[in-house]
Amino acid sequence: FACGAFTGPKDIPETVVEASGAAAKAGGIIVSQRNKLVSSKEYPEEIDVSGKEPRIGVFVCHCGINIGAYVDVPAVVEHAKTLPNVVHAAENLYTCSQDTQQLLIDLIKKHELNRIVIASCSPRTHEPLFQETLRESGLNPYLFEMANIRDQCSWVHMEEHEKATNKSKDLVSMAVNKARLIESLPPMSMEVTQKALVIGGGLAGMTSALSIAEQGYDAYLVEKDIDLGGNLRRLHYDLEGHDLAAILADLVTKVKASEKIHVFTNTTISNIDGFVGNFHTTLESDKTFGVDHGAIILATGAQESKPTEYLFGEDDRVITQLDLEDRLAKGEDFRNKTITMIQCVGSRQEGRPYCSRICCKDAIKNALKLKELAPDSQVFILYRDMRTYGYSEKQYAEAREKGVIFVRFDLNGKPEVKKAQDGLEVLIHDPILNEDILIRTDLLALSPAIVPRDDNEVLAKLLKVPLNSDGFFLEAHVKLRPVDFATGGIFVAGMAHSPKSIGETISQAYAASSRASILLSKNSVSIEPTISSIDPELCIGCGLCVINCPYNAIELKLREGGKKAEVIPASCKGCGVCGASCPHLAITMKHFTDKEITAQILAFGGECQ
Repeated sequence: FACGAFTGPKDIPETVVEASGAAAKAGGIIVSQRNKLVSSKEYPEEIDVSGKEPRIGVFVCHCGINIGAYVDVPAVVEHAKTLPNVVHAAENLYTCSQDTQQLLIDLIKKHELNRIVIASCSPRTHEPLFQETLRESGLNPYLFEMANIRDQCSWVHMEEHEKATNKSKDLVSMAVNKARLIESLPPMSMEVTQKALVIGGGLAGMTSALSIAEQGYDAYLVEKDIDLGGNLRRLHYDLEGHDLAAILADLVTKVKASEKIHVFTNTTISNIDGFVGNFHTTLESDKTFGVDHGAIILATGAQESKPTEYLFGEDDRVITQLDLEDRLAKGEDFRNKTITMIQCVGSRQEGRPYCSRICCKDAIKNALKLKELAPDSQVFILYRDMRTYGYSEKQYAEAREKGVIFVRFDLNGKPEVKKAQDGLEVLIHDPILNEDILIRTDLLALSPAIVPRDDNEVLAKLLKVPLNSDGFFLEAHVKLRPVDFATGGIFVAGMAHSPKSIGETISQAYAASSRASILLSKNSVSIEPTISSIDPELCIGCGLCVINCPYNAIELKLREGGKKAEVIPASCKGCGVCGASCPHLAITMKHFTDKEITAQILAFGGECQ
């Protein structure tokens, strides 16, 4: 399988999406061998440190010259030796190296260390590595603290070595003072329902469902219309000349033939409960019923906007590109006709600033089809910027060679359209000729904006996922997690996310199924224990934590004595927003308790005791 820039020019999100999609295709082939070569890593029995005096080991890293060239590492080590409960302190050239990891294990055993502080780089990149080392030594992975003296000292104070060193000492003091208080956190896990719900029965939804089935899991495919197909039902051919009706028919046949795909058409969603690995969705058709599933793929698509300019809706000769494609597919005669197309109708302007991405290629596609069926037809494309990115530039050049005339305009000089006796008149200023051009046209085809579906807000509330400012669904991270939502177990594919081509939609559908399959392949999902904990005795049920939680990980439940907030462990990311907003201090963040944070503050003030 091929993916990424190897197949053509790609940006980072496209590359990551294609990589996940390729993984899904590969995974479908080897599904019969899943888990047969997997072996679980064995760790020594965990040492119980409860009630024991903290014995802290501090390891200060040179990180080559990244830290050592600007911070006096030996001086920081000597400072660490003076801190309470520190029984061993040492320096390392590269603390993250394999040799040093083994050295840490040996020193933990030799000195009976039960808390570890690493003064080095960022915990974002290296905390998992050091936690793994603690597990291999028999310690709980959360008996660990990092002081980031690279990013926060050496890199930002390269010209002030003494100040960088003193700041490093402060950070080590803070880490040690917190380490004296940290406790073991038990591992957490939740069982996974190994089925997926796919919302939307268009190209993205059907492709996702088929891929989920190929991975060996059941998929519930829910479509609110009577038929499957979505926007693909209105398309007949693409820029490369593929027969889209045949592709759609084949896709629908495969979906309906699969024993693992359960199709519900003419069906809507009334409620979604649960969390990653354990969702329950209520469906409405001629009856009400529920389905249990571990993952959700949102693939509801988008829609073509209705233009409000250029006489659209007032004159039958003003149509959209989809209408033109339909008429071409039905064999309408355009010989000796003049057809004019206007791009960016309703997009890239105030109120809708984004590019609809597929309009330029659709215009080129229909222009080439016109020239194929009616070589003597005159075709004008009035555009602001022709965005035939990647290899589509080839078809743009082909259109010019075949006589399609391109005229550019800007937002302040839009074409003017008037009715005439024998057709329509389009007046536009040509910036190259620096003259006004009057085009007498038989047909005007507009390229309207692609807009979100009207029910996106309803679905966003049901799923508890965000929309962007334009009304499309917003991914967790455009580059690192381009098909994931911040809420665990929910993924997005196709034009529900943003306007995109057929190929891009298929890639994203496979990517979403790949991400969902990672979750579904597990009998249980591990949960980070560094989550919030709510004291029901202190909670007054005000709901501020529910409102402020960005991950929808807290819910109010009726208990004896009134409503009480409860954490959904599988959804909580331990961000601390709830703890900061609680007016009764009823919420504690595990591994970041008030006592631990206060100890760090006191250490910075010189009270490390």
